[in-house]
Amino acid sequence: MLAYVGIGANLGDAQAALAGAFEALAALPASRLVRRSSIYRSAPVGTDGPDYFNAVAAIETRLAPLELLAHLQAIENAAGRTRPWRWAPRTLDLDLLRHGDATIDSPTLTVPHPRMHERAFVLRPLAEIAPALVTETALAAVAQQSIERL
Repeated sequence: MLAYVGIGANLGDAQAALAGAFEALAALPASRLVRRSSIYRSAPVGTDGPDYFNAVAAIETRLAPLELLAHLQAIENAAGRTRPWRWAPRTLDLDLLRHGDATIDSPTLTVPHPRMHERAFVLRPLAEIAPALVTETALAAVAQQSIERL
């Protein structure tokens, strides 16, 4: 199963956090990192704080969606992630964007990610590694959001 993970950080050494996240994703059980986007810098969306560094990874995995989510949250926790409020600045954020063709809407997990099409910091790196998943219309809809490929 091909899964896509959004990666972001804006506290501490955010670029090092992204590098560590790619390493952690590559080390997941029953999984293999198959593609990774460039790093992008973007302004926060829906909140204040320092700029984010973002990327998207594609992983081939045999992990079920909730099992993969648990591993992603463990990686976040190991990186010092706290959740004082929604959209708070963070040392590391890993979002399961897609898990194959699965559609899940539960209190624990929603896949595809419900807000991914509203965010340039997801769509631009996703389009880089999986262009068939991102339409020109979707990219145009977020064109006003501040984002820079590094």
